[in-house]
Amino acid sequence: MPRPQPTGGSPGTLTGASRFTPRLEMRPFRRRDLDALVDAAADSLSDLSKWLPWAHSGYGRRDALVFLRDSVSAWGEGRAFDFTIRYLDRPGFHVGNVSAWFISRQSRVGEVGYWIRSSETGKGVATEATARILAVAFDELRLHRVVLRIAVGNRGSERVAEKLGFTREGLLRQELQVNGVWMDHSIWGILEEEYRNLRPEYADEGWLTA
Repeated sequence: MPRPQPTGGSPGTLTGASRFTPRLEMRPFRRRDLDALVDAAADSLSDLSKWLPWAHSGYGRRDALVFLRDSVSAWGEGRAFDFTIRYLDRPGFHVGNVSAWFISRQSRVGEVGYWIRSSETGKGVATEATARILAVAFDELRLHRVVLRIAVGNRGSERVAEKLGFTREGLLRQELQVNGVWMDHSIWGILEEEYRNLRPEYADEGWLTA
């Protein structure tokens, strides 16, 4: 298929269709994803709790249900767009989450975030899924700029940002409290023009279809 052209104009919204990469399906969450989400979180809490405030030791079905309800609501209201990540050959297995949301609609600025279950890290899933969510952000939401915020010390997430061509722009001091500790976060940005120049490289790497 031809490469999507810049759309410009006002920010857009998203349909509920699945998005695909060579290995992955990314789709909106459904209520029936509850057990798969709880299972993935339980597999990953010891790692995620270092960086994410929601990943506390008591995380369980109630927490996951609150997330699913908010995710469905946020999608319907156009506030944020959460995707469950699944392998094409294992559609019932929750690999992780990837999301995009608006920071400023007027300025066409958004943010992306992701987590990958511990058993599946180191396999390039985060990079592949984030490459696809950038296509969503720039081609469908019509954003001009996308940022990532990464806890200082989370080298795995920094590598994703580096591979995708984000620029490290600065440090947000004590930006988020995790397990009672205020944590600094680095902020990374990528512009629409940069994304469009990099997209052929994403395809060459196998993260997107050409």
